[in-house]
Amino acid sequence: MSDLQIQTRRDDIRRTRAVAAPERPLAPGEARLRVRRFALTANNVTYAASGDVLRYWQFFPVDEEWGLTPVWGFAEVERSLHPDLPEGARVYGFLPMAQAFVAAPERVTPAGFLDGAAHRRELPIIYNAYRRLDALPPMEEDMEDRMALLQPLYATSFLLFDYLRDNDWFGAEAFVLSSASSKTAIGLASLLAEAGRKVTGLTSAGNRAFVEGLGPYARVVLYDEIAQALPQAPSVFVDMAGSAPVREAVHARLGDALTRSIAVGTSHWDKFAPGMALPGPKPEFFFAPRQSEKRRAEWGRERIEAEIHGAWERLARDSRRWLKVTRVNGPEAAQAAWAEAAEGRVAPDQGLIVTLD
Repeated sequence: MSDLQIQTRRDDIRRTRAVAAPERPLAPGEARLRVRRFALTANNVTYAASGDVLRYWQFFPVDEEWGLTPVWGFAEVERSLHPDLPEGARVYGFLPMAQAFVAAPERVTPAGFLDGAAHRRELPIIYNAYRRLDALPPMEEDMEDRMALLQPLYATSFLLFDYLRDNDWFGAEAFVLSSASSKTAIGLASLLAEAGRKVTGLTSAGNRAFVEGLGPYARVVLYDEIAQALPQAPSVFVDMAGSAPVREAVHARLGDALTRSIAVGTSHWDKFAPGMALPGPKPEFFFAPRQSEKRRAEWGRERIEAEIHGAWERLARDSRRWLKVTRVNGPEAAQAAWAEAAEGRVAPDQGLIVTLD
């Protein structure tokens, strides 16, 4: 018996291959989970682009040349040797781009479990937690797809919003977001606008009308207009794109008016150039699990999870205005969809849901 995996070349994430990986026997306490469907977004491209630096390849290891890009979605317990995890249970969480994987469930409750596999023990807990769907409030059918597409992104949006709020907005009057059409940027812009903050979105000419129609951006500036059109007010720059030319243009335009420069994503991963000397503050990388762990310690698990859930559910319902769910079925179609995502060619109003079986 074997399970299909869509493996990504670690040194060129545009390349993938379909591999039939043999099933391995389960050890006592382990479970095999069948991946039913998952979302494919720019977030997954960021995981692959930063896989070595941020250890994303370690979640579902393959070898030094190839890796399994993590995705968010739904799986079903196909076989369980854990006494408290029943076969047939449906879960939501961090999955490989594959038909199945083996987990070592720990802290099993009716609400879910942690994967305690040895290679995952030192990785952020937010990625090792699996939630049972029968323990969640009932959802409309389309909200499950939107959960896979948006919950991880809007969790990052909320944690970044909370980080800015927690630091008194770093003294900024305005917030500048690159890759303004990305779902994480839309989530952050919405939360900032709700808090009465002025948000400028940076985008391409092709996405301008879409971004302007969303609502939370007070101003939209094209990438090639940054040098002339970006307002020179005290600002925080939140870099969702990871594009060196965009980052350089923003720093050159704002200089000392930048109160903080925060790198979040690498949707333009092919234009990323670390270590550049720039006017203004040195860019810092925002790692969402660090803010999550800070709030878990200060607020407790229940409050931080409730805050994140409330934000994503509210924003996800609003996404029905602008986000269309698109189905991708089968390994060949999945590889083609990944190539489009890695090249940044997925339309911002599309949400890809992939099924490999």
